[in-house]
Amino acid sequence: MTFTTRPTLQGTFGMVSSTHWLASQSAMGTLERGGNAFDAAVTAGFVLHVVEPHLNGPGGEVPAIVATAADPRPKVLCGQGPAPAGATIAHFRSLGMDLIPGAGPLAAAVPGAVDAWLLLLREHGTMSLADVLEPAIGYAAAGHPLVGSVGATVAAVQSLFEEHWPTSAQLWLRDGRPPAAGERFTNPAYARTLRRLVEAGEAAGTDREAQIEAARRAWGTGFVAEAIDEFSRQPFRDSSGRAHAGLVTGDDLAAYSASWEAPATIDWHGYSVAKTGFWGQGPVLLETLAALDALDDPGAYETATAAGIHAQVEALKLAFGDREAWYGDSAHVPAEALLSSAYARERAALIGDRASTELRPGRPDGTPPRLPAHVRSGAGHRGDPADPTTGEPTVRSDGVTRGDTCHVDVVDRWGNMISATPSGGWLQSSPTIPQLGFPLGSRLQMFWLEEGLASSLAPGRRPRTTLSPTMVHRDGEPILACGTPGGDQQDQWQVPFLLRHLVGGQHLQEAIDAPAWHSVSLPASFYPRDFEPGVLLVEDRLDADVVAALRAYGHEVRLADAWSLGRLCAVTRDPATGVLAAGANPRGMQGYACGR
Repeated sequence: MTFTTRPTLQGTFGMVSSTHWLASQSAMGTLERGGNAFDAAVTAGFVLHVVEPHLNGPGGEVPAIVATAADPRPKVLCGQGPAPAGATIAHFRSLGMDLIPGAGPLAAAVPGAVDAWLLLLREHGTMSLADVLEPAIGYAAAGHPLVGSVGATVAAVQSLFEEHWPTSAQLWLRDGRPPAAGERFTNPAYARTLRRLVEAGEAAGTDREAQIEAARRAWGTGFVAEAIDEFSRQPFRDSSGRAHAGLVTGDDLAAYSASWEAPATIDWHGYSVAKTGFWGQGPVLLETLAALDALDDPGAYETATAAGIHAQVEALKLAFGDREAWYGDSAHVPAEALLSSAYARERAALIGDRASTELRPGRPDGTPPRLPAHVRSGAGHRGDPADPTTGEPTVRSDGVTRGDTCHVDVVDRWGNMISATPSGGWLQSSPTIPQLGFPLGSRLQMFWLEEGLASSLAPGRRPRTTLSPTMVHRDGEPILACGTPGGDQQDQWQVPFLLRHLVGGQHLQEAIDAPAWHSVSLPASFYPRDFEPGVLLVEDRLDADVVAALRAYGHEVRLADAWSLGRLCAVTRDPATGVLAAGANPRGMQGYACGR
């Protein structure tokens, strides 16, 4: 028997896997009270705002993939807010900027997470808003023991809070110090915000859907929007080193609504794999799987050999090259061509026996690719002092983050399934809005300040997010939901997981626990948009002979700590038997699965 850090859970009632045990157990409690997978996911989403505030928040975003028992076809819930009306390239250029700051009010997109969770609850949930918000309100009002990484994050930005972001200092530096690991921490302002949303709903009457819609209005046009509008007009220091006001207004919130859309999918090895559209990086995973298939080499699917890892890394690099040239919230993305079998064969032919150090976007529709000048010039070669080898995304002292994120998967006894990746609105992304108890996000940093690119900044456009939930179907039925935090690493960590589980037959926890790796030979999505050509990070648990062979392929291999890369969550359902399963990542010592 293969040793795993914890068992793969199995049952028939319901399964939850998330990046924090309190969110997982709160969601499981919702299932136990008769809620379905979507009620449970909403419960977990709001609890994650409270217990992982350094990894996501109400001012952030959440994309999700959903399949219902009534309609098992995958649908994408888009909770990624767009650039506000005032966010133009000309505005940032007028401030002397070549890149959008990685932290501060100026980097905020329109908050999308809360509206998306409420839309999900209205359309596919069964419980009241008061019921699903009860755990989050309780943890915010009465407190919860903070994980150590929250205090470490606050410590990293303590001087920024003390000198420039006083409202954040008031919340996070009580008694003049960061909160200690395990300290019981409360956020009374956020508890009041959630209570006011519930009260706004209950004032609309007894109809469940009417209550949820009233809460959405209180968020988008009521007291929340008013507070954001007022606070956003105040200048605060950002990662440019200067103070600027934000661009998000009440009108921007009023104009926004979360939405449903079709996923990007491929058929692969008897499965259908679903991701968000090309406004996010999710199709990178689809391109990678298609290219590996086109190699027609079973060894390319091996996840513990140098030859297999080399093939997977090189396929990912090619897909990320396409991401940089072609992906974005644009009607001109050649989506069909990028996911075609002919293009996959063309790309696979570029995978040789040497590691590439070039960014190689293709010509999916025959048009030459266009890369940002920042990438073409090599200006993004690593100059960031943040340590790239840590499993938890690092935070610099100026508030710049490297992809902090959460994840939650839920499946219930009826066959409802969801994979959701909430992120943004981190405590270190922007000053706390005192009357609301949370900051705005910083997702605009993923745009380029250059015209004519697939991901050029423009009002109303969604930033090319790294958030990348996954759902897998077989014979038209959902069988797997998975995902991970990790910015540009999200799809890199999911590829070998899927190969281990779906091709190699490993059970969930075995596939999650296996040694992880990722390449940084691609332009980062986060400020200052750096990259290191040819560099491959691997956990030092990987066999020494495999590491040596990877170096012989030409990879510049750097060893990371044994349990530092990846934070995967996953749930499954066997449609034939109704048996459910779940696994969760042990890295970081806070993710957990639960179920029965």
